[in-house]
Amino acid sequence: MELTEPTAWSADRLELGEGARWVDGRLVLVDLLAGRLLATGGDEPGPLEELRRLDVPLGAVAPVAGRPGEWLAAAGTGVVRLPADGAPRPVADLEGGRAEPARMNDAVADPHGRFWAGSMTYAGVPGGGSLYRTDPGGVPVPVVTGLTIANGPAFDGAGTTMYLADTPRGHVDRFAVDAATGALDAREPFLRLDPDEGAPDGMTVDADDHLWVALWGGSAVRRYRPDGTLDREIRLPASQPTSVCFGGPGLRRLFVTTARHGLADPAPLDGALLAVDLPVAGRPAVPATAG
Repeated sequence: MELTEPTAWSADRLELGEGARWVDGRLVLVDLLAGRLLATGGDEPGPLEELRRLDVPLGAVAPVAGRPGEWLAAAGTGVVRLPADGAPRPVADLEGGRAEPARMNDAVADPHGRFWAGSMTYAGVPGGGSLYRTDPGGVPVPVVTGLTIANGPAFDGAGTTMYLADTPRGHVDRFAVDAATGALDAREPFLRLDPDEGAPDGMTVDADDHLWVALWGGSAVRRYRPDGTLDREIRLPASQPTSVCFGGPGLRRLFVTTARHGLADPAPLDGALLAVDLPVAGRPAVPATAG
C-alpha cells in the first residue's frame, strides 16, 4: 500500500503520543503521561501493542545494544533500564526532590551509543529544563542547562552534529559533537520559529542529513536543509504533532505521533499515529551502549 496523504495508522488515540523510533523492523512509541510503551508494524495499519506500562511518565526509550527486548528509558524523574523481564531498574534520579516538580521528556541514543535525555518542569518554568548525556557504562551528567522544555535531540548520521529544541521558545539550536567524548561545542541558532508557525517538538534526521521537525500547535511537520532553509512542509489532520520517525518499507514511511493533551475539543485525528510515504529515506534507531 502507498500512503500519499497522512493517514491514521491505528484506531488508537493517545493522550500524549511521543518518542517514535524504528527498532528491529517495528515502530515503538510512548503514551507519555500514561507511562505506556507501545509498538506496531510498519507494513499495514493495526492496533498498538502495549509492551510495558510504568507508574510514572515515560518520555522515550532506546534499545540496549546486545540485549534484545531491553530498553534504556527517560522515565519519571530520571533514567531507568527496562529489562525484557522484571521490574524497571533505576540508573539515576536526575530531577527528583526539586522545589518545582519536574519530569523527564524526550530522549534518544546517538550513533556512538550515548543516551541523551531532556527534562522539563510540569509547569514549564523558563530555564527549568536540562539535557543529560549518559556515556556507555557511565552515569548521566547535565550538558545543556537553562532550557524550558527540552525536545530531541536529533543527530546526523556521523553523530557529530546535534539538534536540540526548546519548545516554548520556538528555538532549535545546533551543536558540534566530539565523536570520541560526546562533548558539545559551537552552539548556534538553527531555527527561530514564530508562534503562529507552531513550536518545535520531536525531530529526526533523514538519510540525507536533513532535519525533520514536528510542529506542536502547527498541524505540520517540516524538513529543513542543513543550511536552515525550509525544504518542504507536510500538513497534518491533527493540531499537535509531537515526534517524527522513518520506518516501514525502505525506511520511506514517515510516522508522526500526535497528542490530544490540553485540547478542549479534540478533532477526530488528534492523538492519532499518522503515516505518509515519502521519496526520501530515514534511518533506524541506534542502540544505547549500557554498562
